[in-house]
Amino acid sequence: MGWLPRIAFLLALPLIAGCATAAAVAPAPLVPNDVPGFLGQPMRIVVHLPPGYDPKRRYPVLYVNDGQDSEAVGLRRSLQELRTAKRIAPLIVVAIDMPKDRMGAYGLSDPAAARSLVGDSRFGPVGRDAHAYSEWLIGQLVSYVDAHYATDARPRGRAVLGWSLGGLNAFNLGWQYPDVFGTVGAFSPSFWLSAERGTPQAAQDTRLAQRMVAAGAKREGSRFWFEVGDAEETGDRDGDGVIDAVDDARDLVLGYIPASGKHQAGLVGFGYATNLGVREVPAVGDEVAFRVLPGGEHNQRSWARMLPEFLCWAFPPGYAMMLPSGGSTEADLTIGGQRMCRSGQFC
Repeated sequence: MGWLPRIAFLLALPLIAGCATAAAVAPAPLVPNDVPGFLGQPMRIVVHLPPGYDPKRRYPVLYVNDGQDSEAVGLRRSLQELRTAKRIAPLIVVAIDMPKDRMGAYGLSDPAAARSLVGDSRFGPVGRDAHAYSEWLIGQLVSYVDAHYATDARPRGRAVLGWSLGGLNAFNLGWQYPDVFGTVGAFSPSFWLSAERGTPQAAQDTRLAQRMVAAGAKREGSRFWFEVGDAEETGDRDGDGVIDAVDDARDLVLGYIPASGKHQAGLVGFGYATNLGVREVPAVGDEVAFRVLPGGEHNQRSWARMLPEFLCWAFPPGYAMMLPSGGSTEADLTIGGQRMCRSGQFC
């Protein structure tokens, strides 16, 4: 190489380096060792901060059950790809490894009565410690995260996600603690869980999550994303030609008619806006989003396919949740054609 080409090459090095670092890279995941324990057992969480994390700002937070599956569902990969494509707002992700007794912790609860809503399964009772786990997560873990990271501590700034039993518990956290979590993501949620399993009709009529919704009322400001694969199983307890995994989630949204003949309300009965029956793909403005994944099975590979669209719906780039401390409460952003106040409500 002659001296002129060599000088040109040396002059270009800063430009080459600049191109290589142009894409924002998130900090390495953090694994704090002082997280409060659950029922005397240590709990492992992994905290994913966004690129350019600024402790003077306030970021929305996504809590993820079954955090040990993060790599299998492509969590970091999806976050990086969606950030690069500018499809999501900056956010913090807290991935929570499952407790030792996953079947005991991941379930439904009744906070007012301070008890778990235990269901039956062929593997044994489900959710015996669901109340304790839910109280630990909202009372200790959320407080820990808010104290250590720059979080948006409003319900609208917190989301919770899970799959299978973890999705069932994620729904419980959003439904029973709307003053803590404003957004829920439930992939292949175990909405089949029932109090009785003696007959198909008994299992259908005593499904716990559907009964919990029917006995409740609208959680103002809450948003729910449900996604189920159409190849998760072959069971069809009510014989309508639709697999139970899809039916159970759909019944929670639309309501259902038990053997008594009296219609039990679903989420839409409370006035939630939904895409179900209107359009296949949810819009950001939908309060209840429902999707059926073609070819989707009950496994991490399918949940990895569900993850990107959920993240885009839950944390759209126009949401502008990375707010300075003490920011204005006036309406200053638009989602899906609707103005949203910094309080997190459409206005």
